[in-house]
Amino acid sequence: MPRPVLRRAGPACFVLLCFAALAFLHRPTTANPLQAPTAAAGMAKGRETGLPIPRFVSLKANGGRMRIGPSLEYAAKWVYTKRGVPFEITAEYDNWREVRDCDGVSGWMHRALLSSQRTAVVGPWLKAPVALHATPGDSSQITARLSARVGLQINSCDGDWCAVAVTGHAARGFLHQSSIWGVYLHEIIK
Repeated sequence: MPRPVLRRAGPACFVLLCFAALAFLHRPTTANPLQAPTAAAGMAKGRETGLPIPRFVSLKANGGRMRIGPSLEYAAKWVYTKRGVPFEITAEYDNWREVRDCDGVSGWMHRALLSSQRTAVVGPWLKAPVALHATPGDSSQITARLSARVGLQINSCDGDWCAVAVTGHAARGFLHQSSIWGVYLHEIIK
């Protein structure tokens, strides 16, 4: 019986295998909450905190580095310089949280940089400004029109509408939850 011939793989083969492994392990991300899990979908619990995964948080500090791995030993992937940026936590490891921003960029941040205070942005996928209403309901008075990526403080959500305040502005009102990145569809926040 002939013996199989084993050959040493060259550097090109190794690189090809690495790319194939990355493609297999890559999880597609989406910035559109219409495709995100709903709060009622029975989310998993974080292995460090026991809190639901995924969940939304915000940047507590005036600046923070998103790293490519869960340690200070890993390089910074992105630097955020504005307090209140919303993130979605997708995993936990020790004191590190894997987070995703509204553009779908994901990486790791130390838990000390994150706050449970809910913030959001007007959906980055929206092409036209959205109406900020005085009261919940499409027929209520429109107090402002907000462009995509405008920062918001979330005060409460009833499952369809969220009471919000525009970050750094006096404008307050109600937005459809479907036009906000930073809350799940039908999520209730008191």
